[in-house]
Amino acid sequence: MVVGSVLVTGGTGYIGSFTALALLEADYKVVIIDNLYNSSKEVINRIELVCGKRPEFYEADITDEAALEKVFSDHPDIDNVIHFAALKAVGESGEIPLEYYRVNVGGSISLLRAMEKHNVTNVVFSSSATVYGDATRFPNMIPIPEHCPIDPNNTYGRTKSTIESVITDQIKAQRNKAEKEGKPGEQWNAALLRYFNPAGAHPSGIMGENPLGVPHNLLPLLAQVAIGKREKLLVFGDDYKSKDGTAIRDYIHVLDLAQGHLVALNYLREHHPGVKAWNLGTGKGSTVFDMVKAFSKVVGRDLPYQVVGRRQGDVLDLTANPTLANSELKWQTTLTLEDACADLWRWTENNPEGYFQDPPKAFVDALKK
Repeated sequence: MVVGSVLVTGGTGYIGSFTALALLEADYKVVIIDNLYNSSKEVINRIELVCGKRPEFYEADITDEAALEKVFSDHPDIDNVIHFAALKAVGESGEIPLEYYRVNVGGSISLLRAMEKHNVTNVVFSSSATVYGDATRFPNMIPIPEHCPIDPNNTYGRTKSTIESVITDQIKAQRNKAEKEGKPGEQWNAALLRYFNPAGAHPSGIMGENPLGVPHNLLPLLAQVAIGKREKLLVFGDDYKSKDGTAIRDYIHVLDLAQGHLVALNYLREHHPGVKAWNLGTGKGSTVFDMVKAFSKVVGRDLPYQVVGRRQGDVLDLTANPTLANSELKWQTTLTLEDACADLWRWTENNPEGYFQDPPKAFVDALKK
């Protein structure tokens, strides 16, 4: 039995595709909209291979209001949105800020307009830990709790914090409007999910991260070094105040992260909290060198790296305090950093061309069993 219907924007991307899979496995109907700017339509086939269900797919841009109108008109049963669609490279965001604001903020406004018109009242927003900026500037803010002041120090993070504000204002406005009309406004709700560094792949070996061009995240870069696509890893800075001088991040397995989106949506539907922010993370920080060692161990050899200067907009420590999500959402991570490394290596070693090759027959046969 279908429990609800969800539009997933950016649903062929890395986290979006795993969340679409989690939703289908939980008996939601899923409709995906994605412009395939940094993803592949092949992921739709892989989702179906894993769970036996196929999401509906529209190739369209989040900033295209006519396309959004068509999706909502074609699927009047959509009653929830999980919003991933965005440009997401910290460094690039500082070089082309207007494009980041146009796509990320402008696209979100287009989406919220369409949701209001079609009375779609629950939105789970894929925010980011970058909204906190450098949390080390405050005492007792590492690991980072949700009440840490919002002060992003790069354009990407500022687009995310701006969207959080837009969503918050819109939900409050819709609730106030309903109240003035003598109607209950509690159906208008939003989850702002702030997370850290997703990692890993599906344990089946047929779904994983498939960045087009140069990956912007550490583990996919390491994976490319391991299969010979890249000569070495560039480590951006070894002069941070950490145990080995490299930056500290909270790496969360993408399967755990996808479950976090599912339980957040369920919480909105059951509890009608208005607007709530939750951190999704492990609470454990790892340095860049920790990650290099962990992934090298899985691969079975040391991977080459070169230390270069710090990257603009990077901070020392982005480690989550996930206590609120643990207690309110009854969610916690179940997979380890070692799991993420092993799953990523299985995916990369057997799918060096990502979604641009057929999945390994042995893996597909194993799924069918």
